Amino acid sequence: MGEQFGTLRLEHSSTVDRAVQELRRAMFEGELGSGTPLREVALADSLGVSRPTVREALSVLVAEKLAVREPNRGVAVASPSPDSIRDVCRARAVLEGAGVRRWPVASEELQAQVRAGLADYTAAVRAGGTYQELNERHLAFHVSLVGLTGSARLVHMAEALVFELRLALAQVDRIRRNAHDEVDSHTRLLQLLEGGDVDAASAYLGQHLAAAEKSLLDALDLL
Repeated sequence: MGEQFGTLRLEHSSTVDRAVQELRRAMFEGELGSGTPLREVALADSLGVSRPTVREALSVLVAEKLAVREPNRGVAVASPSPDSIRDVCRARAVLEGAGVRRWPVASEELQAQVRAGLADYTAAVRAGGTYQELNERHLAFHVSLVGLTGSARLVHMAEALVFELRLALAQVDRIRRNAHDEVDSHTRLLQLLEGGDVDAASAYLGQHLAAAEKSLLDALDLL
């Protein structure tokens, strides 16, 4: 009996996960813009799942700060604010900076993941990838920098920050419909690391992230 309940619980969890993934995709691709109400009945009908499943999926999105729950108004797609963007960028600087400083003692496997992340991003840029694809691979490269710490918890934190950034970037896409090519700057960062100049790499990363923060705020007219 316990095994049967366990199986049912796992299957239900999988359904919730799939609902979360589909809602994230719609947010990141700009199909669900900031402030869009996320109605349980309509979503359950569209996704072909139960209302309790939708309710759990929305709770996950609220926890990830991709959605907000307001009394008497339900759940809606979150709207990026200047303070939240600045906070995310400060957190990124701490996490990615810690990873960059660990480069000299990081394992070859973790270093190889950074090289692979840059290669994937470069290939997407050269192939003329979509705005969403470039954002995904660009931010994956930055998460790989955090991976240099060797801490799964810090990587998980970085991935959570990426969700918030991708939501804001989806709004940028609705405004200007273009993505910046950051291949050269990322290549320069890796060159500094490969050359052993960790201090210069740390300073370069700090400048890069500060510029990215200003660009995002400018694009969203939030300054």
